[in-house]
Amino acid sequence: MAATIPDPQPGTHTADGVARPPSDRASRVEAHGIDHIADEERHGRPRQLFSIWAAANVNYLSLVTGGALVLMGLSLWQAVAVIVVGNLFWLLTGLLAISGPAAGAPSEVITRAIYGVLGNRVNNAIVGWMISVCYFALNLAAAATAAFSLVEKAGITANTGVQITVVVAIAALTLVIGVYGHAMITRLYLPITLVLTAVFAVVAVPVLGRTDFGYTPAEPLSGIGLWSVLVAGVTLIGSGPLSYTTSADFSRYLPRTTSAKAVVGWTALGGFVPSVIVCSLGACAATAVDMSNPQTGLEQLLPAWFTPVFLLALVLGTIAINALTSYSAGLALQAVGIRIRRTRSVLVDGAAAVSLTLYGLLISNFLDTVSNVLQLTVVLLGPAMAVYATDILLRRNRYDGPALMDESRGSRFWYTAGFNPAGAIALTGGVAAAALCVNTLYTGLVAQALGGVDLALPVGLVVASILYAVLMRASDRVPGRC
Repeated sequence: MAATIPDPQPGTHTADGVARPPSDRASRVEAHGIDHIADEERHGRPRQLFSIWAAANVNYLSLVTGGALVLMGLSLWQAVAVIVVGNLFWLLTGLLAISGPAAGAPSEVITRAIYGVLGNRVNNAIVGWMISVCYFALNLAAAATAAFSLVEKAGITANTGVQITVVVAIAALTLVIGVYGHAMITRLYLPITLVLTAVFAVVAVPVLGRTDFGYTPAEPLSGIGLWSVLVAGVTLIGSGPLSYTTSADFSRYLPRTTSAKAVVGWTALGGFVPSVIVCSLGACAATAVDMSNPQTGLEQLLPAWFTPVFLLALVLGTIAINALTSYSAGLALQAVGIRIRRTRSVLVDGAAAVSLTLYGLLISNFLDTVSNVLQLTVVLLGPAMAVYATDILLRRNRYDGPALMDESRGSRFWYTAGFNPAGAIALTGGVAAAALCVNTLYTGLVAQALGGVDLALPVGLVVASILYAVLMRASDRVPGRC
C-alpha cells in the first residue's frame, strides 16, 4: 500500500481556482494508492468528472460499435435508438461513483463491504485486474494498428522492429498518465476532450454529408430476428459503461459533502453524451461506406490531408481510455493483497498488457481469442455492477472509509472466514443466470428457448441485485453506516 506524504503543506490554487493539496497535484506523482483520503486532502468539483469520462469516450471504439449495429441488420434509426438505450447504463456508472466521496476510498476497497476482506481479493483479481489488463491489451492493439498506418504514410515500413517500438511508445505515454495519477488525469482530460471533439466534429461533416438518413437494409429484420438483434445491440453498447465498475476511483478526492446527484449527473453525462454522438456517427457512416473495415471505410470519406490527423486522434483517444484502465488496474493489484506501491503496480499492468499485445499482433491470434472471451464479460460485469449498486442503495451510501482499510480478522468486513456469503452468492447467482441467457460464443438454454434472444444483461442485473438485497437483509448486515 502506498504511503501518504508526511507533513502536508498548504494547498495551492490552480488555473481552475480549485485548491489542491500537495499530494494531488499534476506536477507530482500521486502519493496515494488504495489508502483512505483524509477530509483535509479532499478537493475539486463534480463537474470535473465530465471531462474525465468524455475524453475516454470520444474514441474509435465508439465509431466501430455504432457502425456494427448497422452491419448487424438494423436501420439507421433503429441503431440510433439502440445507442441511446444502451448508453443509459452510464447512470449506473454514475451511481457507483457516489461511493468515492462517501468513503474517501477507491471502488477496489469499497467492495470489501460487499465480498469481505478475502472475498474482495478474489473479486479484484478477476473483475478488477485480469479483465482490465485484457481491455488494456485490446485497446493498445487498436491504437497500434492506427499508428502503423500513420507510420506507413510517413514512408516508413512497419516491420517487426517498428511495430514493437510503436506499441511500447504508446504504452509508455499511457503509463506516464497512469503513474502520475489522479491530478494528472484531471488536468489533461479537459484539453484532450476538446481536441478529440474538434477532430470528430471535422469527421462529422463528410460523414453526415454522405449519410442516407432513410437507410434500411435490403432485407429488413422482423419478429424474433429483429428483437434478437435489438437486444444484442443494447448489450453491445451497454457493455461500455458496465465495464467501469471502478468509477469511484476518480471521484474519491471530492469532499465528503459533495452532492451525490451532481456526481451521478456529471459522470453519467460525461459518458452518455460523447458515446451517443460518436456511436451515432459510426452508424451514419455505415450507411455510406463498408464499416466492416472501419479505418479503411472512414478514410474513403475523409479528405486526404486530414487522414493523418484522424489517425493521431484515434491514438490519443485510446491513450485516454487506457490511462484510466491502467490506473484502476494498478489499484486492483494492490487490493488483491500484493504489497506494492501504486506507481509500480501501474507499470506491472502496462508490462502485462504490452506483452499480450505484442504476442497477439506478432505471434498468434491471441487478441482475437481474448476479444471473443471479452464478449462474455457482460455476464460477469453486469451482475458485479448490480451488486455494487444495490449495496450503495441498501447502505444509503454511508461508508466508513477508515473502517474499510482494516483487513484484520477483527475487521467489520471479515464476515465469515473473510468472505461475505451474501456477496459471493449474489454474484455467482447473477453470473449463472446470465450464462443461461447468453447468445454470443455459445447459446445458453434460455436463449435457445427464446429463439436466440440474448437476455443475459437484464437477467444478470436483476437476479444479482435481488439476491444480494434479500440475503443482506436476511443476515441483518445492513447497518445505518457500514
